[in-house]
Amino acid sequence: MSNQRRLIPSTSMLMAFDAAARRGSFTAAARELNLTQGAVSRQVSALETQLNIILFQRVKKSIQLTEAGKIYAQEIGAALKLVRNASLNAMRNQQGGILNLAILPTFGMRWLMPRFADFLKRNPQITVNFTSKLSPFDFNAEDLHAAIHFGLPDWPDTDNIFLMQEQAIPVSAPTLVAKTPPECPMDIASLPLLNLETRPRAWADWFKQHEVKTPAGRGMTFEQFALVTQAAIAGLGAALLPRFLIQTELDRGELVTLLDQPVESEEGYYLMIPKHRISYAPIIALKEWLLEQTGQLSKRGKAL
Repeated sequence: MSNQRRLIPSTSMLMAFDAAARRGSFTAAARELNLTQGAVSRQVSALETQLNIILFQRVKKSIQLTEAGKIYAQEIGAALKLVRNASLNAMRNQQGGILNLAILPTFGMRWLMPRFADFLKRNPQITVNFTSKLSPFDFNAEDLHAAIHFGLPDWPDTDNIFLMQEQAIPVSAPTLVAKTPPECPMDIASLPLLNLETRPRAWADWFKQHEVKTPAGRGMTFEQFALVTQAAIAGLGAALLPRFLIQTELDRGELVTLLDQPVESEEGYYLMIPKHRISYAPIIALKEWLLEQTGQLSKRGKAL
């Protein structure tokens, strides 16, 4: 047997091994695969012979994965999952399929979800799975088709689609500024400042924009948008928050705009697509829908 063939065992061997590894029993694996216990045992033995490695320790009527078997089971399980997902995608029609999308938690909750029923209505053949991500990641290491990202479009090996800018304005609870409402950026510099971990330079950029020396070492930092919003509502300080994501709190009076002067930034919201997924039908449908929702589709049409 050539080395190439030896390193690619048959699917029946791999499925028998995977089931036995998960179930911890040849008998249970046989029930799952609708085979006899002997057939599963023979497939696993053939796999061990082909790879020249012991994957299970046999002790009387029980089996236990070896250290090498544990590592192999984890990797083969992931590989079989990829094969199953690929087969499901192939079985759907050309315009359908599975779409695994990474989104920013608050953007997803406040902006995307209220609109997403429209996407599903127009594309009932697409099954969408969401995961939340706060920072860039490696598409090659995760089973994701695309991501909605805030920042700069600097991910390697990706195509980026600009969706919209973000207008972050200084806000606080009404009680924080009830006695002395700020009249200029310098007044805000005297307030406790709340910071968002994913926007570490937001306040510095805003003060620089208004030619005010940045206050140093004051205020708390929060990992998530929802927490910094609640901290601002609780009167713990002033925060720079995107207007379109806090409109409900502004309308209810839980937050007030301190100065209607948004921070200017080069960063924005982008749909990030790995280059090998650009022609995938569900991605094309999502891209066109997002551009329509953000008004970029009409802008592109005018530019052509």
